[in-house]
Amino acid sequence: MTIPDANAIYHNSAIKEVVFIKNVIKSPNIEIGDYTYYDDPVNPTDFEKHVTHHYEFLGDKLIIGKFCSLASGIEFIMNGANHVMKGISTYPFNILGGDWQQYTPELTDLPLKGDTVVGNDVWFGQNVTVLPGVKIGDGAIIGANSVVTKDVAPYTIVGGNPIQLIGPRFEPEVIQALENLAWWNKDIEWITANVPKLMQTTPTLELINSLMEK
Repeated sequence: MTIPDANAIYHNSAIKEVVFIKNVIKSPNIEIGDYTYYDDPVNPTDFEKHVTHHYEFLGDKLIIGKFCSLASGIEFIMNGANHVMKGISTYPFNILGGDWQQYTPELTDLPLKGDTVVGNDVWFGQNVTVLPGVKIGDGAIIGANSVVTKDVAPYTIVGGNPIQLIGPRFEPEVIQALENLAWWNKDIEWITANVPKLMQTTPTLELINSLMEK
């Protein structure tokens, strides 16, 4: 049984535009699951450059699950991008220094949205922008050039700026069964043996139940 190495940077040393993200990040506030990859013909190892306004003192995290597919041009905008909005001006005078520092907002003054969390087996098209604090469920599909401004339910397809629901991928009972199956948490030998069923077969309750029994 030949299986890609989850701890390698490249799944194939001859293909340098696809990297397993967890093996190229350095920030302690970015957590990436096994086999989640970033595909970019230009410096895919610089994935962290696509996580912007991410300042350690704010403590917010980007958390992405296993087996996610991220296309080029993705941008995760974190909470450091937010400006204080309660006053007359949103201009960040204090960060430019000098006498403009006479008022420095407290963290509680900022509209912080918490961690950005992506589930497992999520597919992002090219040039997607994800705003701070968004939660994206397992199995979701995000269309190219979308701006994700709100949470995305598991196994739904969304697209646009701002995103709109295009539709669910499956019937509600099938989605619930897939969430219960959580195939991404199975051991890699089980996943490898069941790749044909995971990719080629339209999911039914009968199929999912049979997979849960294995």
